[in-house]
Amino acid sequence: MREKILHKATELFLNLGFKSVTMDDLANEMGISKKTIYSHFENKTKLVEESTMDLFWYISNGIDEIIALQKNPIEELYEIKKFVMLHLKNEKSSPQYQLQKYYPKIHETLKKKHYEVMQCCVLDNVKRGMEMEIYRDNLNAEFVSRIYFTGVTSIKDNNLFPMQIFSMPQLMDYYLEYHLRGIVTPKGRKILNSIINSNQE
Repeated sequence: MREKILHKATELFLNLGFKSVTMDDLANEMGISKKTIYSHFENKTKLVEESTMDLFWYISNGIDEIIALQKNPIEELYEIKKFVMLHLKNEKSSPQYQLQKYYPKIHETLKKKHYEVMQCCVLDNVKRGMEMEIYRDNLNAEFVSRIYFTGVTSIKDNNLFPMQIFSMPQLMDYYLEYHLRGIVTPKGRKILNSIINSNQE
């Protein structure tokens, strides 16, 4: 039951936002009493915390599985982006923004964990790309991986990138291409162009 509540809550939070979904909504949606929810989660903050961590670990494990396939680094980043977008439901309601505003402590913890996982994965991606000569050999891998993380975090800022102008899938596409065009060699550019062209078909 606990797992079911967690999964349904995560789905609602992602689709409607952390602030918008009440415990009543969740109980009605599941056809259970609020008392049942409270017997597993002492309050909504606890539920938000567990649901964000649960989703975070699920996505982290999925990313690890993609990295284990040892694809070329450009393809790897596109596969990771596709996987993340699928599980974040394209973030229609900007849950990130609501999390930051109404649950700042949880948001901060999540951001730290996100940084640790992503820093390691992007750093490895940059180094492998340089070894394979599809990324430029004069890159500072530490700088590139940190600037990449900063950008991914910034495009989720609703004030900078309002959803009326950009959808999240669009932003992720623009940003990934922007990042890669800055670091690829001519050999890497061919791979990048072929991926972009096949995604547009």
